[in-house]
Amino acid sequence: MPSLPYDALIVVSFGGPDKPDEVMPFLENVTRGRGIPRQRLESVAEHYYHFGGKSPINEQNLALIEALRQELARQKLDMPVYFGNRNWHPMLAEALGQMRADGVRKALAFFTSAFSSYSGCRQYHEDLAQAQAAVGEGAPQIDKLRNFYNHPGFLQPLAAQLKQTWQRVEDQPKAVLFTAHSIPQSMADNCRYQDQLKEACRLVAAEAQIDSYELVYQSRSGSPHQPWLEPDVCDRIRQLAEAGTGHVLVSPIGFISDHMEVLYDLDTEALELCQQLKIQLHRLPTIGTHPDFVSMIVELIRERCGLVSQPRSLGDQGPSQDTCSSNCCLIGVGPKRPAVSQASA
Repeated sequence: MPSLPYDALIVVSFGGPDKPDEVMPFLENVTRGRGIPRQRLESVAEHYYHFGGKSPINEQNLALIEALRQELARQKLDMPVYFGNRNWHPMLAEALGQMRADGVRKALAFFTSAFSSYSGCRQYHEDLAQAQAAVGEGAPQIDKLRNFYNHPGFLQPLAAQLKQTWQRVEDQPKAVLFTAHSIPQSMADNCRYQDQLKEACRLVAAEAQIDSYELVYQSRSGSPHQPWLEPDVCDRIRQLAEAGTGHVLVSPIGFISDHMEVLYDLDTEALELCQQLKIQLHRLPTIGTHPDFVSMIVELIRERCGLVSQPRSLGDQGPSQDTCSSNCCLIGVGPKRPAVSQASA
């Protein structure tokens, strides 16, 4: 086995409740210090209760971690994998404390977010710093793996799924919608979120040999008076139905697993809307534990360890930098956070 400059990998995610009595404490933790009305939290909690009070995100992350461990072993890389969440157990401070106890001094981090924004990148860095401070002396140094929004291991499996579904749906007219989490326009204006999303959609559509597609958004929260990225996926489905579209292919490119927002916003709300409008919804899978995606993460590890000479990417934007640039996930300071968001829970 090659000698590595890092002792471990930590998968860093948002977190989510595992049972009904954890739902409200989880949401209170997510929104602590923001003065969110109890009524708003109870409204979001109903999404979780609809699925038995449990978010699927933890089990999905554990499945990804197990796949990573197997791929690391297959590639003969001796690197243990840890798991830490920003908002629910296992919390980041718990994970870093265990890593310190195990003798980990320097680790890589994989964030379960493909695109740069305050919520999807910079806030993860802030929470990691807070966890390191909580652990105190001896807390491991953490270096984040680079962004992968244009990596073939992420995009090519999505393109293959889209192409297969497009060819299977012979009836016309049909439309392709890529979906991602909406964020406040003020936040979007200060990061590369939209730019990266548009490039990823373009690359997937090109790989799938599809000329017509749209990027839409879902899961908006916060004040209705604050501009957020649009159009909303359900609003666009209504427009497509009015125009006579019979089939809508929805690819949730902004998410890497079928967590709560995908299950509720797409598989529940969007599906029910399509049934009412008598339009056929074809919801494509997220990348999940696809072997190419798991292999990509290990490739990023090898890359950061100096074992890959040429970082891979699709398109003409090139591979992302190892460290966030000034215009990556936030320009300036002080963006207004969403009022409440499941944000990949």
